[in-house]
Amino acid sequence: MIALTRLFLKYLENEKGYSPQTLRAYQSDLRQFCDFLCAQRHASHVEPNEVDHIAIRDFLGMLHSQERKKSTAGRKVATIRSFFKFLHQERYIASNPAKLVSTPRKEIRVPRVLQPEEITALIEAPAGDSPLALRDRAILELLYATGMRVSELTALSHDDVHWDERFVRVIGKGRKERIIPFGSKAKAALRSYGGVRSQIAPGKLPSAALFVNKNGTRLSSRSVGRLVDKYIRQTALRLKVSPHALRHSFATHLLSAGADLRVIQELLGHASLATTQRYTHVSMEQLQAVYRKAHPKAR
Repeated sequence: MIALTRLFLKYLENEKGYSPQTLRAYQSDLRQFCDFLCAQRHASHVEPNEVDHIAIRDFLGMLHSQERKKSTAGRKVATIRSFFKFLHQERYIASNPAKLVSTPRKEIRVPRVLQPEEITALIEAPAGDSPLALRDRAILELLYATGMRVSELTALSHDDVHWDERFVRVIGKGRKERIIPFGSKAKAALRSYGGVRSQIAPGKLPSAALFVNKNGTRLSSRSVGRLVDKYIRQTALRLKVSPHALRHSFATHLLSAGADLRVIQELLGHASLATTQRYTHVSMEQLQAVYRKAHPKAR
């Protein structure tokens, strides 16, 4: 089954345009599933046509016994379902056993959102005019100004930023391109960083990447996560706030100011409006205020 797994991952990369990060997640899920099947059957390998829906449910049961989150289990089931669907379409197996396995219901999680004053404190945390401080401030400004994913930000090249028009070209999931505007503060921060970008790695020719590290190469998503964590600690914000909180805050603040949900969907690059709709409940205070003001029986 290992060879077919590699074939499946190549299909996702070449035909579906999945990102390296997504491919690693699929590979990890399928490796865990294969290891489970081999351990269960005391075998060195298992062929796909030997797998039935009961084996997949047993795998789900194992995840439940390990107290894995439902979202994690759901993602792994989705990976397995896609894998067997591919094998069935390519006629490697006669039927898809995963079709008989339902996906665990996801927990409804409230996205963590920062208040505008907390956003300001976080963005201003990189103090001074050193090249690294100016880079980090530009990263934080752009994440909040555009709501883009960290993986999208680190994939940006210098030519993706259109300075005068104040928009950035982003390649999102499935290699879908979208254009996102940004404001004057993000432009100023990017301009300041652009003036010292070559000083991040003295003596080394910077790559085409917009944001570079001390080696002059592209900054990684993990590095962005670490720098956001550092500035969150410095500003004493709420614990367990990830870089994704800036994306959530971007969407929530736009919605609270009256932006159309479909516009927000386009800016975030969500394939489904249902994904964007999870931001609607975080503006409950605003909804209650409108209700109290407008409804005759509210008071």
